[in-house]
Amino acid sequence: MFSRNYKRKIMLIDIFDTLTKKKIIVLFTFLIFCQNVNYIFASGEAAYESLRNSWYEIFPDGNRNAAGAKFFKYILVKEQNFEKFKEFNKLYCAVSGSLIKPGKKSYDIYLKDFKTNEKVCGNYYACCWPCLCDIMLYSKVNRTSIIFDGNTEIVHTITIDNPCEKKNFPKEVNRKYFCSGSKINTDSVKEIDGRLVIGYLHNATTCSSDKIFQIDNDRITGKLCSVRNNIPIDKLDFGMGDIFIKLAN
Repeated sequence: MFSRNYKRKIMLIDIFDTLTKKKIIVLFTFLIFCQNVNYIFASGEAAYESLRNSWYEIFPDGNRNAAGAKFFKYILVKEQNFEKFKEFNKLYCAVSGSLIKPGKKSYDIYLKDFKTNEKVCGNYYACCWPCLCDIMLYSKVNRTSIIFDGNTEIVHTITIDNPCEKKNFPKEVNRKYFCSGSKINTDSVKEIDGRLVIGYLHNATTCSSDKIFQIDNDRITGKLCSVRNNIPIDKLDFGMGDIFIKLAN
């Protein structure tokens, strides 16, 4: 028979082995996480440089004002892998047309679905906070099916009304980018349901009441946007100001 001390030693060895195994698993998981983060960051840097180096291919005259639609179309044509397509769509602001450096955090927003009018929550990457207010107030979500690498994916696009029928098309925006007469120029930008696609809503899902409450009471999407959205267009002089609003309203 084993002595009591011997059994205690065996028990302590088992406990040590169990703790060691757990530490190894935790360490291994952490290393994989770090590797994935580094990979995503490196991929984002490469994608960012790719867009920056293609600036004058996307914007021949250099004018990117409110031209998120040009980025979306360019990425859609160039990138056939859905995961990479989503990563590219984190690197520009659909409202301003500004590039966004990789690693910047996204914001929780909701937009109304164009067909059902239900609120769709998701993540949006903005260059500055006023663009969050503008995208939530003046755009909607259009769901569409797009084929990537032979697989059909549901894409939640951010859209605005056809701006080409407007009499007060903003002079700061290159109309030729978007329009062919009064119709959307589908050679240059993407059209869905007669609407202009300006960007992509990440991780889109039907909003819960809790999520809507959170967004409505957020410091930016709630309080600051409430102030901004009540300022007359001709008094807006921060963010894209009245440029995008005139295009989208």
